[in-house]
Amino acid sequence: MNVLLKSSTALGLALGLVAGPAFADMEAAKSFLDAEIGEVTTLSRADQEAEMQWYIDAAKPFEGMEINVVSETITTHEYESQVLAPAFTAITGIKVNHDLIGEGDVVEKLQTQMQSGENIYDAYVNDSDLIGTHWRYQQVRSLTDFMQNAGADVTSPTLDLDDFIGLQFTTSPDGELYQLPSQQFANLYWFRYDWFNNEEFKAEFKEKYGYDLGVPVNWSAYEDIAEFFTGKTIDGQEVYGNMDYGKKDPSLGWRYTDAWMSMAGMGDKGEPNGLPVDEWGIRVNENSQPVGACMNRGGATNSPAAVYAVNKAIKWLQEYSPPSAAGMTFSEAGPVPAQGNIAQQMFMYTTFVAPLVASDAVMNEDGTPKWRLAPSPHGVYWEDGMKVGYQDVGSWTIMKSTPEDRAKAAWLYAQFVTSKTVDVKKADVGLTFIRESTINSDHFTDRAKNLGGLVEFYRSPARTQWSPTGTNVPDYPKLAQLWWQNIGDAMSGAKDAKGALDQLCADMENVMSRLERAGIQGDLGPKLNDQESDQFWLEQAGAPKPALENEDEEPMTVSYDELIKSWNQ
Repeated sequence: MNVLLKSSTALGLALGLVAGPAFADMEAAKSFLDAEIGEVTTLSRADQEAEMQWYIDAAKPFEGMEINVVSETITTHEYESQVLAPAFTAITGIKVNHDLIGEGDVVEKLQTQMQSGENIYDAYVNDSDLIGTHWRYQQVRSLTDFMQNAGADVTSPTLDLDDFIGLQFTTSPDGELYQLPSQQFANLYWFRYDWFNNEEFKAEFKEKYGYDLGVPVNWSAYEDIAEFFTGKTIDGQEVYGNMDYGKKDPSLGWRYTDAWMSMAGMGDKGEPNGLPVDEWGIRVNENSQPVGACMNRGGATNSPAAVYAVNKAIKWLQEYSPPSAAGMTFSEAGPVPAQGNIAQQMFMYTTFVAPLVASDAVMNEDGTPKWRLAPSPHGVYWEDGMKVGYQDVGSWTIMKSTPEDRAKAAWLYAQFVTSKTVDVKKADVGLTFIRESTINSDHFTDRAKNLGGLVEFYRSPARTQWSPTGTNVPDYPKLAQLWWQNIGDAMSGAKDAKGALDQLCADMENVMSRLERAGIQGDLGPKLNDQESDQFWLEQAGAPKPALENEDEEPMTVSYDELIKSWNQ
């Protein structure tokens, strides 16, 4: 049985959920705190009980109501669904059905509710990548307004918004908070620290390439390291120098929209996203209206830097990755490094740290990891001041089409699963941090040595440079599906990278043109530029950037231990 299901069943017995009906009082809360939370929290027991008492009192008008919420299937949300939802039901008397489905399915359900007005779910854990969509369509409740007005009576006095580390990603340019983070994870560089410190490998690498084996700063060094390790036999396994995935599937689009192009150097400088051209290659005007994606309108989706980015990914997938990787999806590829035969991975989503720490193949007997996490290297077109990586911020989102009483009940649940009482324990299970107090807790100071740099990264100022998709994207559901379909053609060889990207940017502009004609996003919607020659825009400052004569820059590496020292300072 899944360990979370075991925990859920034990907790259900403790709360009376399995043996009998739920009951909403402090005894249920105390049972939950004893059985599940213990000392894995930043609050005193008295403060935990006070926080639980507030939920009991606030939920009384909704006792007996049954609500439906949904999220993608990752470890953190499994914990919410299987452990925290039954606890909330027992404590408040509000029955929560927390469904777990694929991320693409979450977006599809949300899109259906937007288009039909039918209340499919009372709340969604929806990536902040849709902030541009929510801001423009105005179909999601502004939490800023909700907390001050209709939802004031169900907004916890201990919510402490200032403690959340990702609110800048769920806030629109007009200052309204549309989503409340429930989990965050970054994409970082992952590597076998033990192999990189092997004296025989270090000497062999230095002899072959003329520089030290270490954390790659740029893609040229990454490629050398990938070549060096691929084909070696270590601990009885054939080793590969890269891990990725390439199946023509919705998750293939995330592989590229999740900052791969900006890591290559496609967009403009600016945090949290490039401006005026972002990591999707979409340009906006001074009024934040999208004006193009193709070079002939000032976009960069089919620019030389974008072509370079896709070609590198294909080369590394074909030459340095396990043969099965080309047919894998995001969820299938993520756990593969835990098997022990991958030397490094450019693009490791830290949500997969949980299976890593559970694997004997990549953990030492004393519980410390054989691997480490570091910033991902950047491509030849990248410049200081550009976005350096992606951070996923799965966030509670409540639609305006949800009836007010159901919205209030769902808001109570959203706050419960992000509350200070439960957040350290939830982060302990899923390793997806949302609160400053959790990151800096004594608990994670003690656990840091076993997490390969994850805690150090989230405690460092560097974490703010990793960001989700920003507000340049006017309709995430419609545009995101174009990426995997067109990139899939490049991965399969049906088209070369330039041909696939030409089609992608044209398809994106067709969608934006329809939005412009429909006028449904008002003054925030697309307003496409007139077409010019590609050369006209390549001669302007910033993105799109002209092709470099030499895309093989001098490789650079750094010592991991020196890098961590710089983070700590």
